[in-house]
Amino acid sequence: MRRLLPRVPRVHVLAARNVCLLVASYTFYAAWDYRFLALLLASTANDFFVGRALMNETRPQRRRSYIALSLAGNLGLLAFFKYFDFFTDSLEHLLRALGVHAHAPSLRVVLPVGISFYTFQSLSYTLDVYRGHLRAETNPLRFATFVAFFPQLVAGPIERPERLLPQFRHTRPVTWSTISSGAYLIAVGLFKKVVVADIVSQVADAGFALNRPTRLQAAAAIYAFAFQIYADFSAYSDIARGTARCLGFELSRNFDMPYLAATPSEFWRRWHISLSTWLRDYLYISLGGNRFGTLFTYRNLLLTMVLGGLWHGASWTFVIWGAFHGLLLCLYRPLEPRVRALVQALSPSWRSALRAAAVIFFFQLVCLAWVFFRADSVSNAFHMLRALAVVPSAHVSKELAQLGPVWTSACLVAALMGVQLLQYRKRDSWLVFHAPAPVRGVVYAAGFLLFLWIGQNGSATFIYFQF
Repeated sequence: MRRLLPRVPRVHVLAARNVCLLVASYTFYAAWDYRFLALLLASTANDFFVGRALMNETRPQRRRSYIALSLAGNLGLLAFFKYFDFFTDSLEHLLRALGVHAHAPSLRVVLPVGISFYTFQSLSYTLDVYRGHLRAETNPLRFATFVAFFPQLVAGPIERPERLLPQFRHTRPVTWSTISSGAYLIAVGLFKKVVVADIVSQVADAGFALNRPTRLQAAAAIYAFAFQIYADFSAYSDIARGTARCLGFELSRNFDMPYLAATPSEFWRRWHISLSTWLRDYLYISLGGNRFGTLFTYRNLLLTMVLGGLWHGASWTFVIWGAFHGLLLCLYRPLEPRVRALVQALSPSWRSALRAAAVIFFFQLVCLAWVFFRADSVSNAFHMLRALAVVPSAHVSKELAQLGPVWTSACLVAALMGVQLLQYRKRDSWLVFHAPAPVRGVVYAAGFLLFLWIGQNGSATFIYFQF
């Protein structure tokens, strides 16, 4: 039989696979709004041209001109579609506060889905080529597929070119192991989204919509949103990784149990890892990092986090959220050596107790920051924070009943965090997947039943689709 079939060169097989992936990716993106496919094509063509030009150019001035073209193209798209109205509205309010009556132009354009993700991914390619860390890709098909790869196109993870591009140059083994582990990640992601995030979101939405929330209602809504956004965003990352693995690709892990972090720096090593490392490598280090003294280091940390907050959305609430985390990083930085020395001097049992206390304390700070991330406006955020100072009433059950499925949400969050605590203690994020067959069977059956029971109410859009 093998002799009867023509022998197809491997290079042709790879090209055919990449063509199929590219067509699937463009179809996937165009299904939302085909008109914005032109933006994806423009960003891809611009950065492919810049990469080739940088590879063949040695004159520093010309190289700076080429990288400026890439920066202008990618950041220009973001500035126009994501921030134009924000800056014009802010300018108008500022002028009015100064007594100048002006009417700034407003476009009210629709934000293209995933634009913050694919522009950063494409921009990392040209920056790496410019820095000499990467050779330019000479095949336009491979580069276009790298930029538009559909599993992570609209909400990440933001993949580095040195990690993802080579996977389009070689055969991708698809085995039972990759398919089964990929299906497991997809199932975990669906469970987090449909069963946990969408139920917990009802509590968060109800609490943030109240005109006069009590302390208990405000606290419940804030905690609910903290777990909603984690379950929601990590769910998409799990589904993206699982889908890619079923196709023979390996994507970066974007979350590593972030609510078990005890310090600000540890949190950002665990939360939205692809973005935090991108900001570190391409923004913080470009600003000078920690090379020019303490004052400049703090400035760079704060500026990086403020811009990271603004990356999430064109609103002052995101700027405050980023600034809050920047201040936490700045405040913790001088304390870090002393904390490490103190921890090393303690016995193992006291270390565990101290870490548990630090995790609980830092989680409260993270939740305070989430208030600004979730609130519709700065005034709404302070409205929720002021509610935390209101004297609680004795009608606990009545207050919580106004928020919807509070107890169901609490049980789901407890189950999710319980599994993650076990994974943390065993140092195995695949703990359930590696468990004995009877244990896996019970867990899978319970998850499937919860999915059928709760998932029948439908599923909301992923939160990070708006970024």
